[in-house]
Amino acid sequence: MENSNYKILLVDDEDDILEFLSYNLKKEGFQVSTASNGKEAIDKAKKFNPHLIILDVMMPEMDGIETCEEIRSLPEFSDVIISFLTARGEDYSQIAGFEAGADDYINKPIKPKVFISRVKALLKRSGRISDKDSASNGLITIGNISIDRERYVIIQNGKEFSLPRKEFELLILLVSRPQKVFTRDVIYSSIWGEKIIVGDRTIDVHIRKLREKIGDKYIQTVKGVGYKFIDAN
Repeated sequence: MENSNYKILLVDDEDDILEFLSYNLKKEGFQVSTASNGKEAIDKAKKFNPHLIILDVMMPEMDGIETCEEIRSLPEFSDVIISFLTARGEDYSQIAGFEAGADDYINKPIKPKVFISRVKALLKRSGRISDKDSASNGLITIGNISIDRERYVIIQNGKEFSLPRKEFELLILLVSRPQKVFTRDVIYSSIWGEKIIVGDRTIDVHIRKLREKIGDKYIQTVKGVGYKFIDAN
């Protein structure tokens, strides 16, 4: 897929940052739309239908965390990639971002080439989910859980619900080899990529959110090693 086929929504209350990032993305051929606050971002997203949204955290009217949560609550954006771009590097800010449904976290200032590389890595990973053992219709079923890879939804006990992209990818990874223990290093490299630096608690946050949605009994912690998926039915 050519860069020109990808739509990116930039959200920041600083005009110079929007201009700088927008210029570099357009130079690479991406379609770009911008917004200066959270409310405007949601309106723009509904019209622009972006593949990737890059959000600042500190913004007027509606901050990035609230904006991310609002976007994730809308079914049409269940599979959009969301990354925070902010000068705030504190752990609590990153954890809050991931809990709100973000896929990645980029600290600024950032060099243009590095920024473009991060954007391309996010977009590349967005289409990489695969499972050679799954049925041709894209449906994976284990016990009372079915995962529709084409629609990015989970069907459990007759109820359908969607997951943020990273939680969905993490679940796909774990169910691809039930009973296999996936180490934290393998999870990091498989879901976030070896070149992407994320906080130590990133996996823990995503595992906790998954357990809240599908139930505690399916994902087992192997202390000091990692996690595995078990068919608890």
